[in-house]
Amino acid sequence: MFADIIKILSNAELTGYIFEGLWHSLLVTLIAALLGLFLGFVVAIVKIAPNNAWMRPFKIVCDIYTTVFRGTPVALQLFIMVFAVFAIPGFKPYAAIITFGINSGAYVSESIRAGIASVDKGQMEAGRALGFTWLQTMIRIVLPQAVKNIIPAIGNEMIALLKETSIIGWVGSTPGSLTFDLNAAASTIFRSVPNYLASGLIVGCFYLVIVYIMVLIVKLIERRLAKNER
Repeated sequence: MFADIIKILSNAELTGYIFEGLWHSLLVTLIAALLGLFLGFVVAIVKIAPNNAWMRPFKIVCDIYTTVFRGTPVALQLFIMVFAVFAIPGFKPYAAIITFGINSGAYVSESIRAGIASVDKGQMEAGRALGFTWLQTMIRIVLPQAVKNIIPAIGNEMIALLKETSIIGWVGSTPGSLTFDLNAAASTIFRSVPNYLASGLIVGCFYLVIVYIMVLIVKLIERRLAKNER
């Protein structure tokens, strides 16, 4: 096994595939994360907004959205999006990004909603007493206090999102992911079971390193926020 790993890493073509797949995975994760944060923020605000008559239809839509995308496997969502909803030639990579973004948004919305709920309700009342609208109070007073409770959950979601990108290759997306690119190259060049296992181990190590770096970044942000509160 160790010899197979050395053989893969010493192959210039495979090394190129490794870094290409790594770039694809990080790029998909970044774009999907931004989409997920945007959707999550909007959905969370809608779900905690005052229960006015004109808001109820939007609340129902948001409830259905979070229930469906949190209650079904992301692989199933990816297949439906790629081969049904966005069955457009050459659109697979974008369909994959949209799928991961929408899926992430459902989880992020609940994290944001929980973070906002952890802030004392008196803060909203104080903001309204100062003459702010509900939305102004939420953005200027409540959300800044909720950030420290939201960051860990958002960080965990970003880590999960990165690992989920490994299934992009299942739908034949080009560009693919670190898993897809390296395994495809190993199967083309070496064509043996040990090489598949070795490439899988290499991929696992790369994901482990990236996830560890992301964990350190989240912890650093948490410490900075904790210092600012003192």
